Amino acid sequence: MTASHGRISRAGRPVAPPAAVVSKPGSFAGRPSGAILQCAAACVLAMSAPARAQNGDSFLDADKSTVRYTETAFSSKLDCRDLVSRAGVEYSILFAELRDGEPDVPDHCRVTGVIAPEIIFEVNMPARWNGRFYMYGNGGFAGESPASKADVRNQALRHGFATAYTNTGHDSRREPGATFAYNNLQKTVDYLFRAVHLTAVYSKQLIAGFYDQAPAHSYWDGCSMGGRQGMVSAQRFPHDFDGIVAGAPAFDFTGTMLSYVWNSQVTDGASFRQEKMALLSERVYARCDADDGVEDGLITDPRDCDFDPARHLPRCGGSDDRDDCFTADEITRLEKLYDGPQRGGQKLYPGVPPGAEVLAPLRAPGGEERRAHGWEPWLQNGNGPVFQALMVGSYLKYLHFEVDDADYDWRQYPFEVEPEGIDRETAHLLDAKAADMSRFKARGGKMITYFGWADAAINPMPMVGYYEGLDDAMGSSPHDFYRLFMVPGMFHCDGGAGADQMDVMTAVIEWVEAGKAPGAITGYHVDGGAVKFSRPQCPYPQTAHYKGSGSPAAGDNFECALPR
Repeated sequence: MTASHGRISRAGRPVAPPAAVVSKPGSFAGRPSGAILQCAAACVLAMSAPARAQNGDSFLDADKSTVRYTETAFSSKLDCRDLVSRAGVEYSILFAELRDGEPDVPDHCRVTGVIAPEIIFEVNMPARWNGRFYMYGNGGFAGESPASKADVRNQALRHGFATAYTNTGHDSRREPGATFAYNNLQKTVDYLFRAVHLTAVYSKQLIAGFYDQAPAHSYWDGCSMGGRQGMVSAQRFPHDFDGIVAGAPAFDFTGTMLSYVWNSQVTDGASFRQEKMALLSERVYARCDADDGVEDGLITDPRDCDFDPARHLPRCGGSDDRDDCFTADEITRLEKLYDGPQRGGQKLYPGVPPGAEVLAPLRAPGGEERRAHGWEPWLQNGNGPVFQALMVGSYLKYLHFEVDDADYDWRQYPFEVEPEGIDRETAHLLDAKAADMSRFKARGGKMITYFGWADAAINPMPMVGYYEGLDDAMGSSPHDFYRLFMVPGMFHCDGGAGADQMDVMTAVIEWVEAGKAPGAITGYHVDGGAVKFSRPQCPYPQTAHYKGSGSPAAGDNFECALPR
């Protein structure tokens, strides 16, 4: 995890270079809050990347779309059971069965296959088909069974799509975390890119045979690790998908793991009570909510927030530890979290931006809501290890090529020195930071990335830096084939204080099939089953500006414009 030369933000803190962080200057504050859950809940938030969080809002705007993609004009030409005879050089069909009688799901043919050596994939083809292929992504270290993504599969089938999914070459029930990768290059490569690519190739072959017609358009939909998979597809295999939704991508995988080590070391042994974190959230918003011209419970661009825990938090006296103040040790830890990983005063990676401290709705698998804090993945309340420590521990032990030590403890990672050779080979394979996507652009591909400004599971700053850097790398703006939407107040993939529920999938379909480039995408904040407010989500670098009159709860009172 190599160091990098930084520059100085206008707040006086070192900032990582353009490859790792946005070019717009600003301080990196953070906004934690509340009794942070231990791994059992935090893993639901990010490691398993629940289906609802990844794809729950896809097709919400189907009825409003100018592309009538739910019309099913095609029917099957084969008996589903006959597909058990289909095979290729590298794949075999295990099961092929007609599925009917499922509530709210059309009759469909379900095919389960295996790609050598252990890649399980599933293809579902509705009896009436819209002529399109839809593939959805994984979370964390993947390995999920197809049944774990039933909501996503069924949602796409209801809209007429033929679907596909892969476990990426291992079963997380038998090989949890990154254990599958230990001394196993084949499974590592399958996880990183081979499984998604071959599943797309063979699935489209099966679909073409079943309907006697190849898909007219192919789409990818994923968030977190699924977002990374989408970016890898555009960079390595530009012909696999016509349209890609890459939400909150873990594209800078090694950088994210570096931040996990730092956050885990900084918070190791600490206990942040809910009352204190609520106070921290209150102080952050009191400082920065109005920066965008309206007090609406959101921080539009955290780079404009100059919150500093040492200056803006009340201090406890001596050894006093009350809920209305912060001890010197707590303030020091928070400063380190906001500043991010450093070595000898040099910033290695951005700190967490302000916005994730608030207690806000987070949708869990199945669509139910719970209240959660954005910093859940890496703060603890004395109940044991949290998500980031568990994930980075598994990564360093089994997936990191230069460490590759099953006994390695993340507490050993030496930020004060640069280990020789660390991360070079790992980053080359794990990261999806190729700055030239000209092949994807040339074949007409379209991609949309959405990212929550209040995402504490994967830092949003490097994504903005990557997007800005495409100008120089490709010699032109990526805006005509790739657009980025930064969502104020949104947690990881969804949830949070922002207007997080928005249909990005329909936007990319309209872009691919009707040439309608996405402007504002309307987002909604839903709490307790009711819409509390709406807001236009704008293509970066535009942001939503309050027009100066009317309720801030009404999205019509905002317009997308460049920062003032």
